[in-house]
Amino acid sequence: MPRLESCTWSCSCAARGRHKTQPGDAATKAGEMLSSGGPSQVSAGHGARSPGGAGSTLNWSRHLVQRSVVLFVVGAFMALVLNLLQVQRNVTLFPEEVIATLFSSAWWVPPCCGTAAAVVGLLYPCIDSHLGEPHKFKREWASVMRCIAVFVGINHASAKLDFANNVQLSLTLAALSLGLWWTFDRSRSGLGLGITIAFVATLITQFLVYNGVYQYTSPDFLYIRSWLPCIFFSGGVTVGNIGRQLAMGIPEKPHND
Repeated sequence: MPRLESCTWSCSCAARGRHKTQPGDAATKAGEMLSSGGPSQVSAGHGARSPGGAGSTLNWSRHLVQRSVVLFVVGAFMALVLNLLQVQRNVTLFPEEVIATLFSSAWWVPPCCGTAAAVVGLLYPCIDSHLGEPHKFKREWASVMRCIAVFVGINHASAKLDFANNVQLSLTLAALSLGLWWTFDRSRSGLGLGITIAFVATLITQFLVYNGVYQYTSPDFLYIRSWLPCIFFSGGVTVGNIGRQLAMGIPEKPHND
């Protein structure tokens, strides 16, 4: 009988021990769930990423506006300086009623050229990204400044050099423009965009001259000079290089997953 009572007492103690350890096991399991990243932690992670996404969107938008402003100012300034040279050499003639006192140029020339520069400068890196071929050839500001100097020289040559006819001048400027692209760009996107810009800008210029907004002396390509597409091509490549350089270090555009 004593043996039976002792056995009964030991079994009841073991049962009570098992019941006492169950709350501890539950707490242990809850801790393991929390440490392994339960649903609450996942939802908290999504909430933490939301402010970061909004911040990256804001930074990307701010950087885009800054690039647009810089390109607009550069395009407007270059238009004033280069157009002044054309007016002084009597290559471009504006009616007296539209001539402003600032740099002896029409008031609408700087805003139009600045807007065009902003569009072209933003378009070049965008096309590079779309094609998956980021431009890596001569990516430094020293190269960009040399490209600007060559473009100014090409524009200066169009007004200063005297050739027997416009065809010789046009061929010379075409060779210089292709040399500018080969020296500072060498990308298929740069060549294609440069040709497209030259074509579209030439059509717009033909339309403006046809409607009497301004005119060119000695036109030999319908209403304009035959070398003007070369100026537009080299200008597009130059502004494109400026836009590409400004786009370096741009924050990546956020995607909505």
